[in-house]
Amino acid sequence: MTTYHSPFREDTLEGKRILITGGGSGLGAEMALHLAEHGAEVHLWGRRESALAETQERIHATAPDRVHYQTVNIREADSVDSAMEHLWNDHGPLTGLINNTAANFIAPAESISPDGYEAIASTVMDGSYFTTHAADRRWIASGLPGTVLSTLASWVWTGSAYVVPSAMSKAAVDAMTKSLSVQWAKHNIRLNAVAPGPFPTDFTWQVLGADSPADALSSEAGMPMGRPGKMSELTNLVLFLISDAADYLTGQTISIDGAQMYAEPATFASLTAMSEDDWAQAQAAAKKATAPSKAERRA
Repeated sequence: MTTYHSPFREDTLEGKRILITGGGSGLGAEMALHLAEHGAEVHLWGRRESALAETQERIHATAPDRVHYQTVNIREADSVDSAMEHLWNDHGPLTGLINNTAANFIAPAESISPDGYEAIASTVMDGSYFTTHAADRRWIASGLPGTVLSTLASWVWTGSAYVVPSAMSKAAVDAMTKSLSVQWAKHNIRLNAVAPGPFPTDFTWQVLGADSPADALSSEAGMPMGRPGKMSELTNLVLFLISDAADYLTGQTISIDGAQMYAEPATFASLTAMSEDDWAQAQAAAKKATAPSKAERRA
C-alpha cells in the first residue's frame, strides 16, 4: 500500500478559520480533516449532531483544538445569521467558507413531490446563498478579505437525469459564484467552486446498493482513468483554492473527475434500466441512510 504524502506544508493554512457546511460526513468531513491537518481552524455546521461530534473526534486525533461545531439548519436565514454571529463573536472572523451541504435523492422527476423539490432546492440553493451572504456582509463591513468555495457537480454543465432538483440547484450556485465574483472582487472576496466526479461516498453506494442495476455507477465503466477519485486528490484541490496561493483565481468552477464528464456526461443515464421495484428499493435505502437516530428525534 502506497503511503500518502501531502504536497503541502503542514502550516499552509496557519491562521485560517474556515467554516464547512455539511461538515459532519462524506466530502465535508474529509475536507475538514485535511484542512485542519494543514493548520486551519475548522468550524463544522450540520443538522445531525452525532455526525458532527464524530468528525470532531476524528480531527482531535491529529489536530487538537482546531475544530468546533454547531448544529445549524441552513435552510433558515435567521438561524444562519444567528449562528454566524455566534461564531464571529466567540472565535473571530472567518477567512474562508465552504458551501458543502447537499440534499439529494435519486428518483424519476415525475415521482418528486413539491415538498421533496423544496427540501433539495432550499438546502442547496437557498442554504448556500444564506451562508455566503451572512459571511460576506461581515467581511465587507469589517474591510476583511474572504474566500468562498462551493461543492457542485458536473451537472452544472451537462444536467443529469434522475437528480433534476439537485442539478437545477447546483447550477444556481454556479451562477451565484460567477455573479458575486465580479461584484465582490473590489472587496478582495473570492468565490470559486469545485465539481467532483466519481468520488465514492458511503451514502451513494448505500442508496444504490452493490447489486442494483446501477452497478455501472460504482464500477470503472465510463471512467477514462479506470478508477474513481481519491479523497486526497479532491482535498488537495480544495486546500489550494482556499489558500493564499490562489489569490487571483475567482469566479471559476473547476471539474475534478478524471475526464468522466466528457466520456459519459449524463451521470445517471444508466438508471433508465431500473424497474419500479428497483426504484422502491433504492428510495427505501435512501430513507434508511438519512434517518435520524432516536436521540436526535427526541432532541
